[in-house]
Amino acid sequence: KVDTIVNAGGDNDSGIDLATNDQILLKVANATRLTMNATGQTTIVGEGGTTTTNLQQGLAKQWFNNSSGASPRDSFNVSGITDNQTGDDTYSYTNNMNDANHAVVPAGWRDHDHYHAANETMLSTSSSRVRAYVRGGNSTVDSGFKCCAVFGDLA
Repeated sequence: KVDTIVNAGGDNDSGIDLATNDQILLKVANATRLTMNATGQTTIVGEGGTTTTNLQQGLAKQWFNNSSGASPRDSFNVSGITDNQTGDDTYSYTNNMNDANHAVVPAGWRDHDHYHAANETMLSTSSSRVRAYVRGGNSTVDSGFKCCAVFGDLA
């Protein structure tokens, strides 16, 4: 049993070196709370204490918060935005997705009359296209607030 891990060598190594089939278990009160294997797959116990979450699968791989066609207010894994036309933007990823079968979850509003939808046919490994539509119609509109999260596997 180990209470503390200390880097006594003076280099940047953490002091943990896993063989191919080894794993790290973090236990609290004799209950496993985190597991990490040699490939980096990390599983943590959820808030209720009975279910687990795969950390890599459960995190957003890209997200943004912006107005249509503008620079994002804040973002993660966004390398650029292309303003295709009114209410129609393409968001390029800094780090590409593994395939085009990832989930794009958009949201936003403008004057309480509009909502957003992702055009699933426009997904690729390097970008996603998000359009803001007028409620009940097919026309697109620039939005004062648009946000989106992307889930899936990075390349």
